Amino acid sequence: MTAPRSAGTIEQPAPTVWPMVLAFGVTLTFAGLVTHAIVSVVGAVLTVAAGVGWWRQVLPDQQLEHVPVPPLPERGAVRPAARAAGGRLAPGEAGHRVRIPVEVQPISAGMKGGVVGGAAMAVVALAYGVVVQRSLWYPVNLLAAVAMPGMAQAETAQLRAFDLTALVIGIVAHGVISILAGLLYAVILPMLAHRHMLWGGLVAPLLWTGGLWTVLGIVNPVLSARVDWAWFILSQIVYGLTAGYVVWRAEPIPTMQTWPLTARAGIEASGPRAPREPSR
Repeated sequence: MTAPRSAGTIEQPAPTVWPMVLAFGVTLTFAGLVTHAIVSVVGAVLTVAAGVGWWRQVLPDQQLEHVPVPPLPERGAVRPAARAAGGRLAPGEAGHRVRIPVEVQPISAGMKGGVVGGAAMAVVALAYGVVVQRSLWYPVNLLAAVAMPGMAQAETAQLRAFDLTALVIGIVAHGVISILAGLLYAVILPMLAHRHMLWGGLVAPLLWTGGLWTVLGIVNPVLSARVDWAWFILSQIVYGLTAGYVVWRAEPIPTMQTWPLTARAGIEASGPRAPREPSR
């Protein structure tokens, strides 16, 4: 249990080494895949031990420490501001420090944005298939080639033909990736200063397209050569503008800055139990 806070101190999370141990354990676990199995075993043991230790550090009661704060006379003279350059943040509820952003977009907005943006991107992809490849199935089969290596080396005629397995894989992959990207938009866009449509509609699509072009050119150059990158960038920008608009239009909700850790984690306590009556 953490001792009650005394005057002249502030509460800070207690230092812990478990996050570093967890990162080291995960690193060893994956390093063993290319070295020796014993390395993965050691990494797995460290990962489990660090997970348990970190869990006990924050639940059911968060470990805190009290850091002394020097009195005002010892902090030095406060220089008055030359001019009011901007507004100042006021303390949060119950004296908690304010965290930025103070409002975030709901998770549901990210999911809706991902679905709507994915639909808009699919329209552009299908338009490419009809206009350039004379087939609705070409972009679907090309997307499924990520999970079906043989499809990447197939003839153009086969890519233009209907394939039920490729259709199912393409729809599932497209839907999952679109929703995950929408959730990222809901988390990241509130942290950016204004011009959300510029960041979400142009900057972000160009960044992940550049990363995908680089990785795909190394991992699967055959598939990379079949992708029409101009149309691909257009579809990503359409996705970014659509998903970003849906997320931006959603009603923001205040952050849980003043909630205790157990409330933020969704853990409910049963409360004190009534004393049992003695049995006769």
